[in-house]
Amino acid sequence: MAKKAVVVLSGGLDSTTCMGIANREGYELYPLTFSYGQRHQREVEQAKKIAAYYGVSEHRIVDLDFFKQLGGSALTDKSIEVPDDGEEKGIPVTYVPARNMIFLSLASAYAEVIGAETIFTGVSSVDYSGYPDCRPEFIASMSETINLATKSGVTDHHLTIKTPLMHLTKGETIRLGTELGVPYQLTTSCYNGEEEACGTCDSCRLRIKGFKEAGQIDPISYRIPIDWLN
Repeated sequence: MAKKAVVVLSGGLDSTTCMGIANREGYELYPLTFSYGQRHQREVEQAKKIAAYYGVSEHRIVDLDFFKQLGGSALTDKSIEVPDDGEEKGIPVTYVPARNMIFLSLASAYAEVIGAETIFTGVSSVDYSGYPDCRPEFIASMSETINLATKSGVTDHHLTIKTPLMHLTKGETIRLGTELGVPYQLTTSCYNGEEEACGTCDSCRLRIKGFKEAGQIDPISYRIPIDWLN
């Protein structure tokens, strides 16, 4: 039987790169996507396309309206504007409270039920937006908690959280994904979720910077002109 992996798949560049890595490592892929009340559903729709690209047998989409009810983030509360004037200092308004902690908890429950041994998530502590739940300290703590709180963990069938992008820049991630044939044309990163990416939100800026560092042209469209040669 093939080994199984749950991949937390947002429809973005990093999580899709994790799909490519898990696929290369021979895992049977079980992507898990969250519709959590974010400003748009484009990333969920792109995640469906990415799952189809990899020919997965099962793609779960979890509806978590709680985050929208909770608010407190520019990604879930439309009364808070998404910044478009460069990287913010400190923890930005696009931080969603406890998002990765909740996502990984649900991913561990799914992994336990289907008999998966690994959870892949595309967090990075290098080129990221300052979110506290993207740090290696958090992943280490969450890994310990998951194995203390699950039947798998206490019966010596430990679940492993893999974060293969944790110490990579966005450019290094893109170079790796390109080698693996990751379908970046299907991914979305823009916080605003329009058909053409805005090119000015923090997520777009990090993506543009990464493709330039990788010496490549991003295959998605932007609302503003991008000079990929500089």
